[in-house]
Amino acid sequence: MTIQCDIAILGGGTGGYVAAIRAAQLGKEVVIIEQDKLGGTCLHRGCIPSKSLLRSAEVFAMMQDSEQYGIAADGVRLQFEQVQSRKQGIVDQLHRGVQYLMKKNKITIVRGQGRVIGPSIFSPQSGAVAVELEDGEMETVVSKNLIIATGSRPRDLPGLEADGKLVLNSDHALQLEQLPASILIVGGGVIGMEWASMLNDFGVEVTVVEAAPHILPQEDEEVARELHRLLEKRGVTIYTSASLQLDSYAPQDDQLSISLVHNEQTIELSAAKMLVSVGRRANVETIGLANTDIAIENGFIKVNDVMQTSESHIYAIGDVIGGLQLAHAASHEGITAVNHICGEPVHYEPSQVSRCVYTRPEVASVGISAAQAKEQGREIKIGKFPFKAIGKALVHGDSEGFVKVIADANSDDLLGVQIIGPQATDLISEAALAQFLDATPWEIGQTVHAHPTLAEILGEAMLAVDGKAIGM
Repeated sequence: MTIQCDIAILGGGTGGYVAAIRAAQLGKEVVIIEQDKLGGTCLHRGCIPSKSLLRSAEVFAMMQDSEQYGIAADGVRLQFEQVQSRKQGIVDQLHRGVQYLMKKNKITIVRGQGRVIGPSIFSPQSGAVAVELEDGEMETVVSKNLIIATGSRPRDLPGLEADGKLVLNSDHALQLEQLPASILIVGGGVIGMEWASMLNDFGVEVTVVEAAPHILPQEDEEVARELHRLLEKRGVTIYTSASLQLDSYAPQDDQLSISLVHNEQTIELSAAKMLVSVGRRANVETIGLANTDIAIENGFIKVNDVMQTSESHIYAIGDVIGGLQLAHAASHEGITAVNHICGEPVHYEPSQVSRCVYTRPEVASVGISAAQAKEQGREIKIGKFPFKAIGKALVHGDSEGFVKVIADANSDDLLGVQIIGPQATDLISEAALAQFLDATPWEIGQTVHAHPTLAEILGEAMLAVDGKAIGM
């Protein structure tokens, strides 16, 4: 059987289903080919379930420390089964919401594994998709344009391949039925540090090993050092500039051991479980790209600034193209692709995409860091303001961290903003809007921020760029 449509989307994750909705809004007939559940990694194995667990961990930690608020909470117990049940309930609710959006926008869903095919009796050009349905039957989707949105999966570390028992990846960790007494996290990037913060709050003994000179290697070093300090203060052990000796890995029935080299010393580590968090690998191997002229670069599909591959009628978005590998980036990449297909105005600037880390405290940033600005040869000025000087942060009992603003010393352009502190992942949107509107720090500083709010810190940090902060 053959299905004809305007736009076919291979993959129904966040980027794929958002692209589908945008295409439907523009009057296009759309088909999504999805072999699993709509919502993809973000909804089922990433953003949403992990943030639900992080919220439970945050509440548990707050209850442990409730006496600072004048509240004695005796007999507080962690019921991890209920934590997992709450997580799944949230995922299921949002999954139903995505399914509703597909029906509302009259988007056809073909369930099965899709492979791109070359020129054939179905189409004179590559880009049709052969789909093996759940019942084993075959169906072909033929479209004028194809968007590839097949996402990614956790990357294995050779010699420490995840087995779901002793060695976990993030997919396995989300399905834990009980918490381990201790865990060794390999990789101090975003996912690794979120799990480190969460599991520490749940009472697990946590050790992190990172090969780079600091955790969160893609973020501002000063911010990373502050998070490192605060997590160590909570009892997390962190080794940076460290290398694991893979040949020393020794699994046992209920624990494992491995050696690492740190500061030229060999250290023996043991834990109940290991979480390998060393990035994600694009799902490109089994989707038929060999039948096309689509270029692969470093394991990811190569695209231009409007998401076109080397075959101009085929686009790719999300984790499969590398780059930021963020759900909100994938969504806007999908909108960009559809807008370009439909001749609509296109605006997508990856440098204006916020990056968020849901540790405690949170970390968020947009634009470039001071180090990156200097590498570009820019003269810069920096404004910095601490949460300790913000009344609402003190009221919340959460005043660690700061906001750092990077501006061009000659043009006053806002180059970047880094935040570590309470609600950083919500506060960063104001900075992202400022960059989108090409606002200067002075303009944001002149914006009236309500008092008392955490958002006041953005205004103060912007004024601090020129030494005019009011609160310190």
